Amino acid sequence: MRTLGVIGGMSWESTAVYYRLLNEGVARRLGGLHSAALRLHSVDFAAVAAAQADGRWDTLAELMCDAARGLVAAGAQGLLVATNTMHRLAPQLEAAVDVPLLHIADATARAVRAAGASRVGLLGTRFTMEDGAVLLHRLRTLHGLTVDVPPPAARAEVHRVIYDELCRGRIEPASRAATAGFIAGLAAEGARGVILGCTELGLLIDAVDSPLPVFDSTALHAAAAVDWMLEGHA
Repeated sequence: MRTLGVIGGMSWESTAVYYRLLNEGVARRLGGLHSAALRLHSVDFAAVAAAQADGRWDTLAELMCDAARGLVAAGAQGLLVATNTMHRLAPQLEAAVDVPLLHIADATARAVRAAGASRVGLLGTRFTMEDGAVLLHRLRTLHGLTVDVPPPAARAEVHRVIYDELCRGRIEPASRAATAGFIAGLAAEGARGVILGCTELGLLIDAVDSPLPVFDSTALHAAAAVDWMLEGHA
């Protein structure tokens, strides 16, 4: 089994989901008492969120690259960043270490394509949904998907729900209903599925609640990571 380095804590709520999914995936494939070979660097999200809000991405790049180098020094043979938003810094991470980065957009896009969809909606933080956002650009240009985002007021509300509620472990029925409404709006514009492009959004809404087929980036990313860890394993 390959050893995977995980940069998490953004937020720890979704990193806990990753930890469970990675271990469940390995156990399901190998059976018995098997679990995932992991190295974890978990950051203090308060400092990260403040730097995001201030636009201090150079500071965040330094933080993430230091974490990546530490994980590789500890034996990680590949890296997973357990957050969509911080994939904005994927190029810097890839330049900082000589191991593969398992990109969340690639895992998600493969699932969208496998489902036969080419036009999808995207929900996430404002850093993920804004025009020119790195993740949005990768989905559109590298993978050729047509990706729609909600209008500005809806984007602002999804961003608020993520930071003020989901990252604090709060699951509010009113926010679930509002998010389902935003997805319905994307469906009305022609989307044939919705990417939950924030690792906490799967805590709020699932296929039962959504008016569109759901592509949960957290679950898809974790599944791709298990495949990588066990590549070549009988």
